[in-house]
Amino acid sequence: MTVRRGSEGTDGSWPSQDRDQAPRALSALLEDSVEDLYENAPCGYLSTLMDGRIAKVNGTLLRWLGHRREDLVGHRHFSDLLTVGGRLYHETHFAPLLRMQGEINGVALELKAADGTRLPVLATSTVKRSEGGEPLLIRTTLLDARDRRAYERELLRARQEAEHDRERLQRLATTLQRTLIPPAIEPVPGMEAAAHYHFASSDEVGGDFYDLFPLAGGGWGFFIGDVRGKGADAAVVTSLARYTLRAAAVSDPVPVRVLANLNTALNQQAQEDEPPFCTVIFGLLTPEENDPGFHVVLAGGGHPPAMLLRADGSADYLPTPGGQLVGVVPDAQFTTATLDLRPGDTLLLYTDGLTEARTGDAGERYGDEALLDFARSLAPTSAPGTVGAVTALLDSFGEGLDDDTALLAMSVPTGER
Repeated sequence: MTVRRGSEGTDGSWPSQDRDQAPRALSALLEDSVEDLYENAPCGYLSTLMDGRIAKVNGTLLRWLGHRREDLVGHRHFSDLLTVGGRLYHETHFAPLLRMQGEINGVALELKAADGTRLPVLATSTVKRSEGGEPLLIRTTLLDARDRRAYERELLRARQEAEHDRERLQRLATTLQRTLIPPAIEPVPGMEAAAHYHFASSDEVGGDFYDLFPLAGGGWGFFIGDVRGKGADAAVVTSLARYTLRAAAVSDPVPVRVLANLNTALNQQAQEDEPPFCTVIFGLLTPEENDPGFHVVLAGGGHPPAMLLRADGSADYLPTPGGQLVGVVPDAQFTTATLDLRPGDTLLLYTDGLTEARTGDAGERYGDEALLDFARSLAPTSAPGTVGAVTALLDSFGEGLDDDTALLAMSVPTGER
């Protein structure tokens, strides 16, 4: 009995006539499917003239958008298929870059279907040129990005940025910055105080903050902090932090309990993916009864340590080791440090924009050691002198200072002043 396995020969190979027919059949299949491949490709294809007028569109894109071919070809422009935000982005970024570079790859855009729904896509465009180099038309490939979670946030960001007028955003940023600039420092009897705030960008709202204010019984509260992130979200947390710190200090000025109250307030505002948190130093100033000077209690919540510049010309950090970030966990722990501020002494508080500024061509951070050496070169000095010198240092960093920076200094004058 002879057993055949499909169309194979007895040695397991295909019969010669089948081998001859296979390439011809495959070639015929490919020739027949070229138009089908274009029309029913798993992505949208679009060809436009250089002015954006649609010259050719495949069936896939028509099905995605619910349009008829005759309504688009020769009548509509590519930008007409985009949402308002996508059209702004296309006109201000996409099209100019394409004209300069001749191609642009993987740009997130949103198309608007005939029924008003939105379709997120990744667009790749190339300019077809003549043999003489003249641009003839633009070929665009559009990939459906609805199921691509990796691009979802980028699409949202691009749409939000494009849909809001740049001038309006600038006005909003300016207004927010003005509301977050700390108020004028109130004069403290028997003390000099000075402050400075450096905005790294006029387009973004930062999250650094500070304050110095009176408390009942002759004491004074002060704080400096830095909220994570920038923009409107950071501004909201900054406002909440400043209000909570002042209110908590009026109710119970013990520094660790003030930070604990702020930690509770931030935890109540927490979202699952992005909990609001900040670094803070809160301090309590108590005037000495019989001697000039102040007793100071500092509580630290993950913030860079304060700096003490002594009347004898020395300077050193005042760390609060173990103090945790404020707002990250419900039962955060905070630690304290105490000192006596005497005539000629200056206490400096700052945010990390100072020590994280980039210096030189290598982009190295300024760092804690460099700041300590700088402080030692200043001591002894006053609060205005310290803030003035550090402000000049910030200016010297130029573009290397890429984060907001706040400064707050307090000093006890000597009898010679």
